Amino acid sequence: MRKIFPLHVEGKNRDRVLEAVKHEIRKYIKRERRRDLPEGADFWDFDCQFGRTKEAAQVAHLSALTGLINEVAAEDGPQIYVEIIAKPGKRTPRPAGEAQGNEGDDLSGDDDEI
Repeated sequence: MRKIFPLHVEGKNRDRVLEAVKHEIRKYIKRERRRDLPEGADFWDFDCQFGRTKEAAQVAHLSALTGLINEVAAEDGPQIYVEIIAKPGKRTPRPAGEAQGNEGDDLSGDDDEI
């Protein structure tokens, strides 16, 4: 999806336009995640770019898009450019010696030190 979304639409409430933009982005992501994965892929990953214009777009994380949209809307920006490209992703296994969580930390407070 490569699209310029206008945030000022004549005759429409700005808040409703903003919610419609977010809804369209979420709908696109859900649709892409439902597609069949190619052989050897574990999940759908997304390359995202965001900006006020296509030329000013910069790389952004998928989870940060909503916050970026809200920032532009708070500054009364006239439009936003969003680019989301789906690509197959492959999970990498954790190294063998890496701790998973707080196994070495004992912060339970059950120590009887006097």
